[in-house]
Amino acid sequence: MALEFRKRSDSKASRQGLLQLLKAELQFVESGGYRLSERSPWRPPYVFEESPSCPNYSDRSRPHLCADCWLMQFVPPDLRDEQVPCRFVQLTPEGITIDSLYRYGSTAETEEVLSRWLRQRIREIEGDLADASDFPLAANS
Repeated sequence: MALEFRKRSDSKASRQGLLQLLKAELQFVESGGYRLSERSPWRPPYVFEESPSCPNYSDRSRPHLCADCWLMQFVPPDLRDEQVPCRFVQLTPEGITIDSLYRYGSTAETEEVLSRWLRQRIREIEGDLADASDFPLAANS
């Protein structure tokens, strides 16, 4: 019984951590973080890769594996071995990804689609956390 509670609390803590990362990413997008690259001023920054939410942000040696990144849970399993898997996060039901936006979208379109996706994930997790708090602790025993 205590193990069950621990799993649930770890899960809740994990979802709360994910929620904070999503909110930080949304704030970065909304503050114009993807409009000007510090490293390469001639192009917009790479989405997710040049964001403070990337484990390798500001480190060109890329010491952290993409497999350990929080975004991997949003990458389809068959695309997790790509060189930059976060480019394949599906942002819309129609299958638009960061990769497809690089090919066919403008910076403004990319920001709009990404912001919408982030807000949706935030709403989902906040809803999950609110639902979980509706259950009394006694129900976990």
